[in-house]
Amino acid sequence: MGKDQESDASGRIIAVVLDLLAENGYDGVQLRTVASRAHVSLAKIYQLFATRDELILSALEQWMTENAYAEVAPVVPGESVRDAMVRVLRGVFEPWEKHPAMLVAYHHARTTPGGHRLDTHGLTALLPIAEHALSGLDQSYIDDIAVILPNMVVALIARFATGTMEITEILPILERTVHRLTADNASAATTRGATPTARNPALANLSATLGEMTPRREGSAS
Repeated sequence: MGKDQESDASGRIIAVVLDLLAENGYDGVQLRTVASRAHVSLAKIYQLFATRDELILSALEQWMTENAYAEVAPVVPGESVRDAMVRVLRGVFEPWEKHPAMLVAYHHARTTPGGHRLDTHGLTALLPIAEHALSGLDQSYIDDIAVILPNMVVALIARFATGTMEITEILPILERTVHRLTADNASAATTRGATPTARNPALANLSATLGEMTPRREGSAS
């Protein structure tokens, strides 16, 4: 089979995988079904993609390129760091909001062998924009953003994928995170209002989370 024929077969296979991900989710991608719909043999699939995981990763990379990364434009003159970061996040997450099954698939695929490919793929697509947006800033500040924001993204995606958050909640939280990372928070962090008369739900949630993360000492009450 020539290169053009292999490219055509690969394209049909990936198209079927993307349809199955949208219809039935990550677990719905069964190679026999893919072969039947794409009109190829199982041997051909394994010739082109060594494993099911590799096939799904390749399909998601294509979907991200055509959807999540396609509309992310370079930084425009005079654009603030905050505006640039929010624009990039919207460009990535708005397609996911329209196709939530793809975000669940993305979450599962990242945990498979070779899942780091998705991180590398995203870094390749977005790093030039990020470097432009953050150029000239203090390196320690850039390092902090590089730790905080990606970890927030991963954590929120995981919460959605496990059913503890609506997909439409992710982007507003990330935008608030960017605001906190780029605003002068000195006043908000030091100014105290009147003594609260009711328990603050946000602080209660934070306390509970920190409590779960704190190791218990031996012999302490459970």
